[in-house]
Amino acid sequence: MGRAKATLPLNGGDTFLSRIVKTFLEAGVDDVVVVVGHDAEKIAASVEQAGLRARLVVNPNYDRGQLSSIVAGLNVVDRPGVAAALITLVDVPLVSADTVRAVVECYRRTHALVVRPTSGSRHGHPLLVDRTLFPALRAAEPGAGAKPVVRAHASAAGDIPIADEGAYIDIDTEEEYRKWVRTGDRSGAGEGNR
Repeated sequence: MGRAKATLPLNGGDTFLSRIVKTFLEAGVDDVVVVVGHDAEKIAASVEQAGLRARLVVNPNYDRGQLSSIVAGLNVVDRPGVAAALITLVDVPLVSADTVRAVVECYRRTHALVVRPTSGSRHGHPLLVDRTLFPALRAAEPGAGAKPVVRAHASAAGDIPIADEGAYIDIDTEEEYRKWVRTGDRSGAGEGNR
């Protein structure tokens, strides 16, 4: 993309990261942790400039893949009283606060080990992982990432039908980014539709 995805602008004056943090805060998430690696200072400055209430954690091993960032985040949030962790990627910035709330509510209702938005065969974000899976994530193969742990513990109780397209839009390329900026982001397209 030529620069950190976290700092890419979206319509409405937000960046990918500021949109995600604001969405989680709006949804009532009480402890938002942002794991940074490449361009950590620049990303931290963007969070500070936006005045967002989030804790920043530097992952010195970010070059080892996404799993290393998940583990860095878990190491910060794993303490007595924490039942689960919500996990999302910076390249999925358009999810709605309603979707985040629905994932948390599903967990509270079912206590499923993994809760994730689903639409047909698609699985989206955010992903909620019960604390009992934290050791399995820490022990996972770096090359395989979190997917084998998530797939092994996914269940019908935790797969929640969500119509919010923002939960499934993964902006990985410059072309995808230009498309969403040109057509307007779809962050509210599925709000309230579950």
